[in-house]
Amino acid sequence: MAKEKTVYTCRECGGTSPKWLGRCPACGVWNTLEESVAQAPSATRNRFQSLTKAQAVATLAEIDAADVARTPTGLEELDRVLGGGIVVGAVVLIGGDPGIGKSTLLLQAVDALSARMPVLYVTGEESGAQVALRSRRLGLEGARVRVLAEIQLEKIQLAIEAEQPGFCVIDSIQTVYSDQLTSAPGSVAQVRECAAQLTRTAKSSGTTVVLVGHVTKEGAIAGPRVLEHIVDTVLYFEGDTHSSFRLVRAIKNRFGAVNEIGVFAMTERGLKGVSNPSAIFLSTHSEPVAGSCVMVTLEGTRPLLVELQALVDSGGPSPRRLSVGLDRDRLAMLLAVLHRHAGIACMDQDVFVNAVGGVRISEPAADLAVMLAIQSSLRGRALPRGFIAFGEVGLAGEVRPAPRGQERLKEAAKLGFSVAVVPKANAPRKPIEGLTIHAVDRVEQAIELLRNLS
Repeated sequence: MAKEKTVYTCRECGGTSPKWLGRCPACGVWNTLEESVAQAPSATRNRFQSLTKAQAVATLAEIDAADVARTPTGLEELDRVLGGGIVVGAVVLIGGDPGIGKSTLLLQAVDALSARMPVLYVTGEESGAQVALRSRRLGLEGARVRVLAEIQLEKIQLAIEAEQPGFCVIDSIQTVYSDQLTSAPGSVAQVRECAAQLTRTAKSSGTTVVLVGHVTKEGAIAGPRVLEHIVDTVLYFEGDTHSSFRLVRAIKNRFGAVNEIGVFAMTERGLKGVSNPSAIFLSTHSEPVAGSCVMVTLEGTRPLLVELQALVDSGGPSPRRLSVGLDRDRLAMLLAVLHRHAGIACMDQDVFVNAVGGVRISEPAADLAVMLAIQSSLRGRALPRGFIAFGEVGLAGEVRPAPRGQERLKEAAKLGFSVAVVPKANAPRKPIEGLTIHAVDRVEQAIELLRNLS
């Protein structure tokens, strides 16, 4: 028997190489080539010959571009992340750690949508009985939810054609395989090809398809990176398994805003949306404590109040810099700015910074709040009750404006905060009721103002 020819495929870009190389020749990424069985050219040609029909060329102005219709899923926080609901023919990829609640969330969405459209839940990791047991445990009726336990792509496509569902969940894409490929389920070739075929099925039939994806140890969705390029929307399920709160974050969305988040609480009856997520990210101190500062961050279209905590302690000859939920390199930069422009030295101090509630803050508008929290901890003096701050800090010591500052201030006033330190460019033209606003344009002004207030 002739030995099967092997090829090495990059899990990042899908490029191939006849032999193993440390670096992918197509995209230049290291250690991404994986061995798989090469496919015969005739098989590849037969598989794609249906796609070779030329499409008519049209002028961009002639193409109908009406607003897409959306159908609510029945879960308000999920609808927020999706941009208002599901879109006909859209393909959504959702990834997250094992046991985080992906299947639970989608089963709740399928049950809620079943009252308005035909739905199909395809499970490749569980039996139909296991899905039914979870449905009963969550208190779902499930009378109109169609379930298929199958991992072969061709049978799944036949089921979608026969059932004609408006919403279909594939749990998970790493378990699906095609008979046209000889590699094992979960391999780069299988994941790429199965996702592409299901995307074509969704676009041609109008079925909204949700693909559940496994994640690697680094937190990225397993499989080729091209998987995220194929789909319309990429969602990441985040959260600590020891906490009852979960975040669903949109990384890519062709039909809505990116970086939008939905907040859920895990209960005995499944995931419930949290209407006021700011309460999660704020600690409940009976009295103001040193080293704590509240900022208003933006997650997509939603302003959230998050408490930033800093602890400055004597560190000896090798002080440590540690941040949880914020960029560690940016923390080192802010400490240098504090020393150079405000005269506050932490070179012999351990500095720890934490964002309460497990939220990750990537926007630079957190700079000013971090610096004020560090100053508060270093001096051992608490900030005033009801105090907030936000603003980006540059290397020259200037305080730059944050986007949508008016919305941030209004959200803070609505939640009862009374004192705000903001960049001068974010100072509102009209006063906001109940909120005293101090506008600054330099770091040293903010530090001096803080000493006067506390």
